[in-house]
This record gives sequence, structure tokens and C-alpha cells, in this order.
Amino acid sequence: MNEALLVVDVQKTFEDDEKWGPRSTPQAEQNMKRLLDKWRKHDKEAIFIRHLSQDPGSAFYPEKESSHFKDIIAPAEDEVIFTKEVNSAFIGTKLHSYLSEKNITSLVIIGLTTPHCVSTTARMSGNLGYETYVISDACAAHALKDHQGDAISPETVHQVSLASLHEEFATVLSTEQLIKKIDDEYCVD
Repeated sequence: MNEALLVVDVQKTFEDDEKWGPRSTPQAEQNMKRLLDKWRKHDKEAIFIRHLSQDPGSAFYPEKESSHFKDIIAPAEDEVIFTKEVNSAFIGTKLHSYLSEKNITSLVIIGLTTPHCVSTTARMSGNLGYETYVISDACAAHALKDHQGDAISPETVHQVSLASLHEEFATVLSTEQLIKKIDDEYCVD
């Protein structure tokens, strides 16, 4: 199986801007780094997705520092970056054609945020026929308000988002489960 690690929107705005509010999975970036390090160690394909906005007032505006990748999980010089303007990494990018050219049939998705860009990308990935994995503790969600204005905790948002993906669009695994899968594949003790 030819697989790629898809790192979605791990950008500074999510650490610098308090507007996002409380967040689940405080260790997500550390888990992302562990997975990225493991991925690179085995010379596997890592692809980075960056959300950018044309609105100068947005934290995702390209000239703003907040739109840059977080230092802990920044791409290496030779790693591919796709830029998107919507939630899905497949819309308005050449991601799908790139994956096809590389014969990549499986995607492991990590990043920010679980109910938005991670979920939308995972849903499209599954619908496009990729074997898709979302790593539960290598992504995170912020608190939301529902249609009646009631607060929903970040942990609940995160868990419900993962539950809506699992066994429908993707297989949800933990960082440890994926590391074990990689170690088993490479016969590492």
C-alpha cells in the first residue's frame, strides 16, 4: 500500500489567536511531531496543507505571521505543500491529481481542526476511494455553539467529529496504534 501523511492546517493562528477559545487534545502537536518524525524516518511521503484567505482581515491572510506553519510541525524543504481556501484539501488544489500520479492509495490525516478541515478532508478522501485514517490524538477541536447558542465543549466536539468519521469515511486510530502499525510494517522491535 502506498500511503501519505496529510498534515492539515497546523498554523500559528491556532496558538496565537484567543478567538478560538478552549481546545481539546492539548498534546496534539506533540503527537503530530512524533508521527511526522516516524514518517520521515521511513522516507514516507508527507504532504502539508495550508489554509490561506484572500481577506486581509483574516488570520489566514498570507502576509500575516499567523498564517504560517507552527514551528513544531513545519514542512521540510523538499516536502509538498498545497494551499487551499476552503475546508477540504481536495477543493481548489491539485492534491487528488498529485496523489494519483504518485499512486498513493491511503491517507493518514492529522491536523487542525477536527470538525472542520480535518473532517471535511477525511470525508472527501473516503468518498474519492482512498483508504483513510484519522489520528484521534493528533488533531484537535475548539468549543462551539450550536444553532440555539448553547455551548458544546471542545472534547465533545472532537469526539462527535471522530465518531461521525469512523467506519463511514475513515478508520480512527490513536498515535500509539499508528506507530505500532508502522513498526509492524517495518518489523521494528
